[in-house]
Amino acid sequence: MEFEKNVGAMDANVRIVLAVALVVIDYLLNYGIILKVVLAVIALLLVFTGVTKSCYAYKILGIKT
Repeated sequence: MEFEKNVGAMDANVRIVLAVALVVIDYLLNYGIILKVVLAVIALLLVFTGVTKSCYAYKILGIKT
């Protein structure tokens, strides 16, 4: 499956760094399981969009970085 690349290199790197930060926060903070799952899902989405350099929200909004 080929994704349209609409995320630039800097944007992709920032997404991956943010995902790592969310995982660290998720690990260090002792909040409820629901917040842990939400942070993990957001981190996974950031990594996916950073690695594939494709973002569906950007596609819908017509943004390319």
